[in-house]
Amino acid sequence: MTSEAWSSAEAYEPFMGRWSRLLASVVLGWLDPPSGLSWVDVGCGTGAVSAAVLAHADPVSLLGIDPSDAYVGLAGAQLTDRRAAFRVGDAAQLPVADASVDRVVCGLVLNFVPDAQAALREMRRVLVPGGVIATYVWDYGDEGMQMLRRFWDAAIAEDPSAEAFDEGARFALSRPGGLEQCFAEAGVVDVAARRVEVPTVFRDFDDFWTPFLGGQGPGPGYLASLSNESRDRIRARLDATLPRESDGSIRLAARAWAVQGTSP
Repeated sequence: MTSEAWSSAEAYEPFMGRWSRLLASVVLGWLDPPSGLSWVDVGCGTGAVSAAVLAHADPVSLLGIDPSDAYVGLAGAQLTDRRAAFRVGDAAQLPVADASVDRVVCGLVLNFVPDAQAALREMRRVLVPGGVIATYVWDYGDEGMQMLRRFWDAAIAEDPSAEAFDEGARFALSRPGGLEQCFAEAGVVDVAARRVEVPTVFRDFDDFWTPFLGGQGPGPGYLASLSNESRDRIRARLDATLPRESDGSIRLAARAWAVQGTSP
């Protein structure tokens, strides 16, 4: 397996951060939580979900937790709201007391956690009875998260072995019903799901391609493992096949599956 580094916050932002921020705002609108609650953001990354919570949910407190020092550092530097704090930690061992928070949110992370069931049970542990867990993941399938789907289709056409690294082939949670089943098996009740879509518009081909060279996540990690010649072949295939608007921009869409449920 190629490296799936999550260590450069600066490289993550143009690759995925700009789209995860759009998505987080839409998901928070769907959740429509009351104000004055305590929140934990599991896998907070560079702070996309935390920023949406602070902007739309008026929390009394928010704790962001992520295993990456670099991501936690950037989140804390960008979000200086006195209600927010950020710590390095593991989704399966949250540094939070039992039954102490009202809401737990986990955005674009659960499919990367080695044991999603253990992580959900840990989220249940820290919630007050009746507290809500919300999570969402990109749909990596056909016409789902199109930026990644187009990339992997081009990579696999040039190198069939790339299919082993494709999130669409690897992550069952990203398929319809995957999150709902995971929630039910973890003992979460009153589960509700929604499909969420956001636009992903690139100024030009370089705006699409350059972030893939930053090494953050499966696709960029796969590219980093290739020779220059192999990377150039994938680049050329994408350049020839991506749709263009009259101004040279590339307009794609990104779909995610979002689920919320209650801790008994």
